[in-house]
Amino acid sequence: MVFKLIRPAPLTEQVKSRDGCIYLFRAMKFIGWVPPKSGVLRYIYLFWTLMTFIWSTTYLPLGFLGSYMTQIKSFSPGEFLTSLQVCFNAYGSSVKTAITYSQLWRLIKAKDLLDKLDLRCTTTEERDKIHRVVARSNHAFLIFTIVYCTYAGSTYLSSVLSGRPPWQLYNPYIDWRDGTRNLWLASTLEYIVMSGAVLQDQLSDTYPLVYTLILRVHLDMLKERIRRLRTDESMSEADNYEELVKCVLDHKIILKFCDTIKPVISGTIFTQFLLCGIVLGLTLINVFFFSDLWTGIASFMFVITILLQTFPFCYTCNLIMEDCDDLTHAIFQSKWVDASRRYKMTLLYFLQNVQRPIVFIAGGIFQISMSSNISVAKFAFSVITITKQMNIADKFKEE
Repeated sequence: MVFKLIRPAPLTEQVKSRDGCIYLFRAMKFIGWVPPKSGVLRYIYLFWTLMTFIWSTTYLPLGFLGSYMTQIKSFSPGEFLTSLQVCFNAYGSSVKTAITYSQLWRLIKAKDLLDKLDLRCTTTEERDKIHRVVARSNHAFLIFTIVYCTYAGSTYLSSVLSGRPPWQLYNPYIDWRDGTRNLWLASTLEYIVMSGAVLQDQLSDTYPLVYTLILRVHLDMLKERIRRLRTDESMSEADNYEELVKCVLDHKIILKFCDTIKPVISGTIFTQFLLCGIVLGLTLINVFFFSDLWTGIASFMFVITILLQTFPFCYTCNLIMEDCDDLTHAIFQSKWVDASRRYKMTLLYFLQNVQRPIVFIAGGIFQISMSSNISVAKFAFSVITITKQMNIADKFKEE
């Protein structure tokens, strides 16, 4: 079966939470982020890693700058905006790639913490939830892959068929104006470089969503365990207390999991927030004022790509905060009234800790949520409004 992991595996198979990251880490291995631990292949692989960083992380943003310095006069307004919108995103992508790659050990360590949480998933209902979230996480990564690849492919084909390279990167060796063969050659080289950057960008954009989807399931299972506390009459008070302690320990592992991935998420999402408004604004200006049919389709796919970079994760952050509130209510509404004093004191300690919601902060400055994301996206419409009021688009066309 093709893409087997996007469908929940039968309960007869052993599935772990970390399996929700399989597609994510396969892509990381392909792009050169997860080298073999030893042997000759490790050094060959590290050479591949170096090549991807040289071409997709370093050359790509510099290629845009070199192009503007050498041939800015040859750009039409639409071509310039198509290039500029990707240029901003390329610089942001390089920063996000550097952050994610340098902090990759945190994502690997977080998978070990998921293994500890999985030890508590013994019931059929809990195992079914694990199976479903594994499929959902891999499915989400596949959807991102399709959208990102569609953007790169549509831009490549629409530009070449229109008689120009897709991004017009600086290339001192191949003059794309010197015949159809050179046009296709220069465009294909650009597409290869851009494909590497697109995959790196996708990895930086999808890991927060994948990890928080899995986090929500473990919060949900912890909530159900809390609701079951002291409901089994066959259990002694000591057994009930032991179950409560296990729930407290589960919550501590969840918090440790969040603390592990927060520094990575903080840097990548902050970078994306800084760029989202202006990149989205430039893209919409290009669509509304300068694009033809094929360029418009490519720009539309780019808009979807930009929106996918933040909206799904920000929405998930809102849901996590709601899950934390539900966890607090579950503790308070559990059967504790006639419990022992030791049980009540431990429950009170648990309640105080759970009342602090799990919140992700972008760059240590502002909370990651739908409201902050919408505020950033609003800047795009401000850019369009300024463009219309100052007749910038008409001036570009006249020139």
